[in-house]
Amino acid sequence: MRRDDGEGVAGGDPGPCGSAGGETHLPGQNTDRERRFDPVRPADLIAEETRGAPPAEVPGRLCAAAVKLLPVTGATVSLCSDGMPVQLSSSSERAAHLAEVQATLGDGPCVHAAEAGVPVLACDLTEGQDARRWPVFAQQATAAGVRAVYSIPLGSDSVCVGTLDLYSDTPGELTHRELRTAQFVANVMTVALMALPHEEENGRLGDGPWLSGLATDHDEVYQAVGMIMVQLGVDADEALARLRAHAFAHSRTALEVAHDVVSHRKRFGPDR
Repeated sequence: MRRDDGEGVAGGDPGPCGSAGGETHLPGQNTDRERRFDPVRPADLIAEETRGAPPAEVPGRLCAAAVKLLPVTGATVSLCSDGMPVQLSSSSERAAHLAEVQATLGDGPCVHAAEAGVPVLACDLTEGQDARRWPVFAQQATAAGVRAVYSIPLGSDSVCVGTLDLYSDTPGELTHRELRTAQFVANVMTVALMALPHEEENGRLGDGPWLSGLATDHDEVYQAVGMIMVQLGVDADEALARLRAHAFAHSRTALEVAHDVVSHRKRFGPDR
């Protein structure tokens, strides 16, 4: 555990780490005090960070606020889109890289939080259950100096639209207060995402128009998937799987390989 500040630890099944489904208290703690989460400081800092920012910049500002409010060194926000997380904003290049790694692998705390719609707290990626649950991502994360990842779903109880992902250089659990702060930031992030401009396409709202250029790099992923579908005669899921597999085999991100496909530097075929 990173520290004992008398606030308690976030728990789940199994144990304090993993998917947060319950709470575990240490002996002698004042649980009434723990439950009295005071959002004033987070609200004040978030207001200061986002004041005057256009809507498109607010997610990035909120990532920066999360790093200031919590014992983490990086933060990203990703949206759910056709089975692949689409990174929208990040607080640092390292955090952005690890978000892309999860998108490429189709695995990791971010992906599981989006699928389950509950917080996924990978408290120690160096050993134990978290390292075994996501062995490839854990290796990539620890190689980059990240030892723990906390993923908080965005949206409502019935619909998950994305995740707020927090990266720590030190293994350890979030306290109850820290988890509540993370969820508070996630709630504000959800409101900010819902306020982004929506455009209509063919009479409905789609993922691409909703992003409205905010994640334009990932447009290449969708273009590349379409091209691979034609080249291999497969459906979209298989094309995305082939893109991810090629990226992983060559130690690249799906986004980098997609760029090569769209620019005709890479073509998928029966013997490629």
